[in-house]
Amino acid sequence: MALPKSREVNASGLAIFRLGFRPFFMGAGLLAVASMVVWAGVYHWQWSLALSRISVLQWHAHEMLYGYAMAVIAGFLLTAVRNWTSIDTAAGKPLMALFGLWLLPRLLFLGGDAWLLLAAIFDLVFTVALSFAVARPIFQVRQWRQMAVLSKLILLGGCNLLFYLAAFDVYAGGFSWGLYGGLYLVIGLILTMARRVMPMFIQNGVDESVTLFNSRFLDLSSLVLFLAFFLSELVFDTPLASAWLALGVFAVNVIRLLGWHNSGIWRKSLLWGLYLAYAFICLGFALIASAYFFGVSKFIAIHAMSMGGIGMMTLAMMCRVAIGHTGRDLKAPPKGVAIGLALLLVGVVFRVVLPLLSPALYVQWLAISQLLWILAFSVFVVTYWPILSRPRIDGRSG
Repeated sequence: MALPKSREVNASGLAIFRLGFRPFFMGAGLLAVASMVVWAGVYHWQWSLALSRISVLQWHAHEMLYGYAMAVIAGFLLTAVRNWTSIDTAAGKPLMALFGLWLLPRLLFLGGDAWLLLAAIFDLVFTVALSFAVARPIFQVRQWRQMAVLSKLILLGGCNLLFYLAAFDVYAGGFSWGLYGGLYLVIGLILTMARRVMPMFIQNGVDESVTLFNSRFLDLSSLVLFLAFFLSELVFDTPLASAWLALGVFAVNVIRLLGWHNSGIWRKSLLWGLYLAYAFICLGFALIASAYFFGVSKFIAIHAMSMGGIGMMTLAMMCRVAIGHTGRDLKAPPKGVAIGLALLLVGVVFRVVLPLLSPALYVQWLAISQLLWILAFSVFVVTYWPILSRPRIDGRSG
């Protein structure tokens, strides 16, 4: 996503608040480390978060979705929409305020029940403010094809609202909608954006000349099957139908993934990270079906999607976007990119694959995967702080 040439102007203010990807990617990286440290402490050493309205497991899942993943989504969309529409998105003080709205709930959660209502208010206000910031330039230029992305962002806000309604005993089903609905919406957003950008990234990133295509039939099939799966899981609660639909989503996206394959991606960390992340999403759908047919733990399927799919996809995307939008060479990323992605990949193996092979050692596998997650995102933070906190090296804005 190259910036328009008309933007070649000097920017003022702190560099980290010049464009959305900067504070939100760094915030996501720091939260990924801090929240996993807390979760490991809660799980293995019984640390207390003084929460009774929600369980610590629900807190962990919520913060991974509406804390970490939402920060990456915010940074990506505020940057992408600026390119799609050629209209500036939040920068400077407005961006600082938006980032503050995201950060406050993360901190307030640590205060337990006493601060939960305030955390909920700020969290929901953030989603509304982000949706407005993304929608304004889209509506201004009438770029209606971006509604597929915007609608998912708004629905994520709705699912987050339902989560908090459940926490305050208003709607009992809100936890399921908030966590599973949020997870599947993030997956749906990734499938939408990956379909748009992965063929282009691969074509531009490999050393040889290659032309990749999207299939309209596969696009439509993926959309219909995913929507049917979403409704079956959350609206109709039909496990058998969900299992078969999950297999359908798996098959369609595996075919799509094979069509995007080129041997050159395995020499480029920014490409194999994205490719394997998409593969883990496919694996997650296969494991959801296996949970019904063969009794595989659904939590393993969920973590194939979340840690493997969302985790690797967002880490690889943050690395790529930050390099491209600071004027650096996409074909020569920092060494920390490959190290971080490799650590996370091994972590996914410990979290998803080894529990299937040796469930008796589940707690040990979980502890190792948590450590590898922490190390992977620590590498990202250390590697990318100088990149995100300093102006573009080519002197352009952003």
